[in-house]
Amino acid sequence: MARPDHIDDAGVAASGGSWVDDYRRLSGSEPAGLAAEELEDLADAAWMVCRLEESRATRQEAYVRYLAARENRPAARVAWRLFWEHLYGGETVVAMGWLRRARRHLAAIPEDAEHGFVALADAELAMNRGSLDEAEARAGCAIEVGDRHGAQGIVALGLAMQGRILIAQGRHDEGCASLDEAMTLVLSGQLDDYFAGAVYCAVIAECREIADIRRGGEWTAAARAWCASLPATTPFHGICRVHRGEILCLRGAWDEAETEIRTAGDELAAFKPRSAAEAFAALGELCRRRGDLSGAEDAFRRAHQLGGDPQPGLALVRLAQGHAAAASTALRGALADTSRAPMKRAELLAALVEAALTTGDVALAQDAAGELCSIAEGVDRPAANARAKLARGAVRLANRDLGRAMGDLRAACAIWHEMGLPYEEAQTRLLIGSAAKEMGDEESSMLEIQAACVGFEHLGAGEDLRRATAALDRRARPAGLTAREIDVLRLLAAGRTNRETAAELVISEHTVSRHVQNIFTKLGVSSRAAATAFAVAHHLA
Repeated sequence: MARPDHIDDAGVAASGGSWVDDYRRLSGSEPAGLAAEELEDLADAAWMVCRLEESRATRQEAYVRYLAARENRPAARVAWRLFWEHLYGGETVVAMGWLRRARRHLAAIPEDAEHGFVALADAELAMNRGSLDEAEARAGCAIEVGDRHGAQGIVALGLAMQGRILIAQGRHDEGCASLDEAMTLVLSGQLDDYFAGAVYCAVIAECREIADIRRGGEWTAAARAWCASLPATTPFHGICRVHRGEILCLRGAWDEAETEIRTAGDELAAFKPRSAAEAFAALGELCRRRGDLSGAEDAFRRAHQLGGDPQPGLALVRLAQGHAAAASTALRGALADTSRAPMKRAELLAALVEAALTTGDVALAQDAAGELCSIAEGVDRPAANARAKLARGAVRLANRDLGRAMGDLRAACAIWHEMGLPYEEAQTRLLIGSAAKEMGDEESSMLEIQAACVGFEHLGAGEDLRRATAALDRRARPAGLTAREIDVLRLLAAGRTNRETAAELVISEHTVSRHVQNIFTKLGVSSRAAATAFAVAHHLA
């Protein structure tokens, strides 16, 4: 595992699945007897088997050895790695100190692969502060340096970074192409496990962020063998499990998603709280969709305690609990932060439309839907377009603009279906059923609500199924008829006499007569023929 004097691919494939053996071999030696390169290898192995504090301490010792020997290249490499570990551990001040050390070492030597490491760090920092043009330039520089020096790890990380930046700029097709190219280097075996894991996690996270479920699913399946080769305790397992679980949740594989997400939370809680927060937020969303509102609330609160963002999930829980005003207030507060990424803002706006319509604030819903449509036009991605059309359709339905509302809702439903997102499709079908009812199209209304019920039942979405079933029950009992009155009307329309109806329903003839009079009153008719015509028109006979 000792590194040659020149890095040929920013970490040549070290030992695949032998990280545990490498750790045992190197950790069994006295640190004083290990060379700087061996200490660095031990730090890598300790990280891969999730001994993070030991990894950090050992890497710092390797740095001290390189510093004492005035070996600027490896010292810069180790300083860069410590920068990343502290940055993603939430220790920004310490991270920036290590980055300064890396710069100082690189200033003393001609350009080599390690200069690409610092370019990657600069790209990440520029992206985090919203300087996308600068970030794009630095990512491009990293790729060029990696190409010049045959450092495929730097090239792959640069491509993944470039993809994220281009997507943030609204250049989605270019960005996704860069992500795909980065993943080919993972699958080709050109990277060591650390770089492969960093690229894979970045790509899958970005696919989840832009709701490109098909791309994320394909790359997840393609990289399954590589994931399986890693030690069970590696940090990548937890991080990758979160993103894989989120994709499975969106695809409707909820049992498998829950296993992945809960396992990820257990793996990450002790050593990577920011990523553990993502796991709890994903668990909250899964619980919310299943109708486990108490479990969802607990998970979102835990995510918030770990530094994550509980919105819009927690607000949607409040909405489902009947606290629409509180949900609307929370969402407006979250939207006050204008630094949020467009797709995250789109999620908040979509939730605000739902909450505002529930409270009857159609003007607020209309404003939120308008901004959502603007975001969708800017990013031009299927998920954003579907959210925008769904929100605009719901607002138009509230304003009784039924024709255009139906057009928007059916377009959104088609996108959800094409993307393979069954929960979103079922929700949209339920709204289409409401629109069809308002347009007087009873048959279409019943068909859409029945399809929503089937979707929710298949998924195991308890609360949504109850809501859809109640809507179906209301559609099946027009004019305020009770369930027993529906039974009597069906038999009446079939030509049964009061006596025959009483015998079939096991009730008295007098009770049947009373039901018939109530039916006539509710329908505004005075004859069995007119009642039969109503039953036929409303698909009750």
